[in-house]
Amino acid sequence: MQKAGPERRATGRNAASMKYDILSALGVHGCAGDKHRQKLVLRLITLIVARYNWIADEIMVGQREMAELWGIDERSVKREIAKLRELGWLVQKRAAARGRVAVHGLGLNRILEGTGPDWPRIGPDFVARMTGQGAPAPDAAPSNVISFPLPSGEEGSWSRIQAMLHREDPHLYAAWFAALTAEQVGDSLRLLAPSRFHADYLRSNHLLRLERTARACLGQLARVEVVAPG
Repeated sequence: MQKAGPERRATGRNAASMKYDILSALGVHGCAGDKHRQKLVLRLITLIVARYNWIADEIMVGQREMAELWGIDERSVKREIAKLRELGWLVQKRAAARGRVAVHGLGLNRILEGTGPDWPRIGPDFVARMTGQGAPAPDAAPSNVISFPLPSGEEGSWSRIQAMLHREDPHLYAAWFAALTAEQVGDSLRLLAPSRFHADYLRSNHLLRLERTARACLGQLARVEVVAPG
């Protein structure tokens, strides 16, 4: 897995909207999961809403209080916390000690990586916002129809690859591949993503698909490289 970029923080000018976006991403991911994932995500959302300090990135809650909050026993709390740590969604910042509870923060990058495949369920505007592609123009006419247009033009190497990606999975194409620009450097294909998070996510989750599709369209390639701006 590629090294993740700087950890996101829900602070600053767009903090309020980002908080809702994170909770929305967790919610749609939980709804799409099995009953065990649904319970785990619901418990995390409840913990965030009730006890998370967004500015300090801290959750300071004892296991007894957490058990009361989640309606389970303390042994079950330990198991749920262990699962969230393993996912990287909770990060221990200070271990529990005599007279002090453990302090956790949120692993926002890992949360975004884990929930990313479910973002298209919310809509293309949400995907665009979360991947740094911007939001729809303020004067754009509202619509309930979600369209995934075929890439314009069939000429050129990247256009052929885009068309094949679109045919295989229009939702995935709209979410992650439509915003890429490309250049061929020798026998390598370099793809420029709109943001560092977008590039990291593609390298971690969809690089093999990109390589397979590129080779199917172009023949032998040494490699496909996804790069971030700047």
